Amino acid sequence: MAGEHYFSADPAVAHERHEVVFHALDQEFRLASASGVFSWSGLDRGTAVLLGEAPLPGPQTEGALLDLGCGYGPISVVLASAAPRTTVYAIDVNQRALDLVRENAGGRRIVAAMPDEVPATVSFAQIWSNPPIRIGKAELHALLLRWLPRLAPDGVAWLVVAKNLGGDSLQRWLAEQGFTAERHASDKGFRVLKVGKPLS
Repeated sequence: MAGEHYFSADPAVAHERHEVVFHALDQEFRLASASGVFSWSGLDRGTAVLLGEAPLPGPQTEGALLDLGCGYGPISVVLASAAPRTTVYAIDVNQRALDLVRENAGGRRIVAAMPDEVPATVSFAQIWSNPPIRIGKAELHALLLRWLPRLAPDGVAWLVVAKNLGGDSLQRWLAEQGFTAERHASDKGFRVLKVGKPLS
């Protein structure tokens, strides 16, 4: 499927540029996008629901935040704008996406990186993700088990998953792994999950 090229490290599809315009934090964002990255022609519904329903970090928030599967960077840019004292790690396997994040950072404290480039010593006050459900259940579970344990002890992860793509079953699976997982909101067929580290 052509739409799956965004899972590639170096997309083979033609490099067609586009500008994505959306609103968050009572302001307008205009971000560069391009073919070969996730939802390149406009802000996807899941990300819009996540940014609209989950509580964004405040200006006093400090530490590191993670945008897991960042695409061209809409979540990263909003997080860095909302919490300028933080450093937002925007990670993706798609090099074209990471190049766009660097372009869209606009001086904000955003580090665009491949997963293995994130220092192992970094823990995250918050993780935000519209996770790549279509990579398959086993790969998705491995992805979450790699990054969720890197939450700070009082950290929280915000995930958005379409109900028809397994939002409720993912919530149950997270609980089975020992994480705290609750449904924070439901909107437009999506679940917004609030996830915390296992209770000691």
